[in-house]
Amino acid sequence: MSRKKGVKSIIALSSVPLVMTLGNSMLIPVLPVIEKKLGISSFQVSLIITVYSIVAILCIPITGYLSDRFGRKKVMLPCLVIAGAGGAVAGAASLWFSEPYALILAGRVLQGIGSAGAAPIVMPFIGDLFQDEEVSAGLGDIETANTAGKVLSPILGAFLASWVWFMPFWFIPVVSLISFFLVLFLVPKPKEKSEETKSLKEFAKNVKIIFKREGRWLVSIFIIGGIIMFLLFGVLFYLSESLEKTYKIDGIVKGALLSIPLLFLSVSSYLAGKLIGNNKIRMKICVMIGMILLVLSFGGMWWNHSFYPLFLFMSIGGIGIGMALPSLDALITEGVDKEESGTISSFYNSMRFIGVALGPPVFAYMMSNAARLIFIVSLLCSLAALTLVLFYIDPKENENEAAKTV
Repeated sequence: MSRKKGVKSIIALSSVPLVMTLGNSMLIPVLPVIEKKLGISSFQVSLIITVYSIVAILCIPITGYLSDRFGRKKVMLPCLVIAGAGGAVAGAASLWFSEPYALILAGRVLQGIGSAGAAPIVMPFIGDLFQDEEVSAGLGDIETANTAGKVLSPILGAFLASWVWFMPFWFIPVVSLISFFLVLFLVPKPKEKSEETKSLKEFAKNVKIIFKREGRWLVSIFIIGGIIMFLLFGVLFYLSESLEKTYKIDGIVKGALLSIPLLFLSVSSYLAGKLIGNNKIRMKICVMIGMILLVLSFGGMWWNHSFYPLFLFMSIGGIGIGMALPSLDALITEGVDKEESGTISSFYNSMRFIGVALGPPVFAYMMSNAARLIFIVSLLCSLAALTLVLFYIDPKENENEAAKTV
């Protein structure tokens, strides 16, 4: 692929994770407003995030298989339409119904289905389109765009909600439509393989072989990805609630403050993607350093979580997460056969969505019952992730094993 076409493809594919990112991150600063407007509890409002994520968890393995079987683009484009329709349903319910909560959740279900077949397919799509170090760089760009969306989305969500509280729901169809046309016109279809399409039985057998041979490091990466997203979205939910209820900060100012740790995450993600290349040793080192920073971050928050130290330690954690994500993506994308990469990536993305789903309600429960537990649980989770990196991810072993399957 020429450099010009490659840049266009990266730009187009970078828009796809924004559908997922805006679907969650944009709503986080708006959740307290939705809670007041609808007269529901903190737990109920957290379900607006959780329902979306649970549906995505269930659908991601299916769309991953379908993308391996029928093509990335053929699955991605219809799913972008479904995601947009879900946002429109939630927006319309908020506009026209006096008690829209149930229909908002229904719209979030549609968004979850659409997002499952869009954002998670980007990883294997990059692997199909690019070669060698271009893959790691491309994944770094995708994660950077994803986290840049996280940086902007709290500000954008707060701004839209300051106009009309349900306006963030209506923004999803706009983003989905833009992404649809970018992918349709700018992303080439990967070259078709000459071999016959494998049957479902043969495909499942190959996936089983991959897990039997490489399950140790693959499952470890899946768990680390889930822990990272659990901590990220849980802490963002905690910060959003604390800013509004403890410090009486809301609106665009709150959105801007929520964006500070995400900005550090975005920058470190971009730099890590450029640094690692296709060197798996560097990938492990980046993940390891990232998890060490995350441990230090939550240790610091346990010690002192007043206003300024909280942002300092969250920013350190953001740097750690930013270093880890593109490296985890690259280890998976370059470690398995492209024919099964969509399915393997789907398991990884399902674990990330499980983290997203569990974060807000678990942190909401701890805030209501034992707020001090938040930092202890977070510290233990980050220590568990660091342990997995140190003892269960062996890049040298990966390269040897990958040679047998690729």
